[in-house]
Amino acid sequence: MAEARSSVDPAEVERFSRIAAEWWDPKGKFAPLHRFNPVRLSFIREQGLAHFGRDGTERQPFEGLRLLDIGCGGGLLSEPMSRLGFDVTGVDASERNIGTARTHAKQTSVPVTYLCSTAEALEAEGIAPFDVILNMEVIEHVADPGEFLRTCGRLLAPGGLMIVATLNRTLRALALAKIGAEYVLRWLPAGTHDWRKFLTPEELRGFLATEPLDMQGPFGVSFNPLSGAWRLSSDSGVNYMMTVTRKSG
Repeated sequence: MAEARSSVDPAEVERFSRIAAEWWDPKGKFAPLHRFNPVRLSFIREQGLAHFGRDGTERQPFEGLRLLDIGCGGGLLSEPMSRLGFDVTGVDASERNIGTARTHAKQTSVPVTYLCSTAEALEAEGIAPFDVILNMEVIEHVADPGEFLRTCGRLLAPGGLMIVATLNRTLRALALAKIGAEYVLRWLPAGTHDWRKFLTPEELRGFLATEPLDMQGPFGVSFNPLSGAWRLSSDSGVNYMMTVTRKSG
């Protein structure tokens, strides 16, 4: 079988591999992601409940559904998704990230299947499609975002739901998410993001224009400096999420 093309950017993989051991440290280099996680988890849960018509009062409302967490890092989303009943596969191009994720899942006895792989490799292997795909803060780190997003879309089952989260390429995002977060507040290691690789909602829609997929959003996510909390908002000028669905049949 011919080797699958990959949209992975080796420099980005190495950047995150160097700090892989800190994924689960809420005061370490991924502290901003820990603060960001509650709003992401709430959005995923509510979108999933509405899309699949599941009962939110159930302890594991998503039992029987397969979920792919692409670019899973250390598993900060994979583990909570497993606890909600999903059959979770976490995939990352960094062996160190996957090692950290596997170790933590073993320590917490959370059933997650972790693979060091890529979206393109999963497609080439003919892996069965997923009901839900989490594509969270990944697309701005790949070499070919359009091909990456289209590949992920092809991994989505009919009637499935994909959630994409990324950063908007605006001057405000440059000031806050790049210069402010990395060089002024030191929330993130310098060089974590390249503003030129941030993507607008219109660009995401354009990537999928020829695909049998529907995209909704953007759903803005804003930071409150007084409370230190993130919340959903109408402001998509910096952080935002989009939903992608594949029609049944």
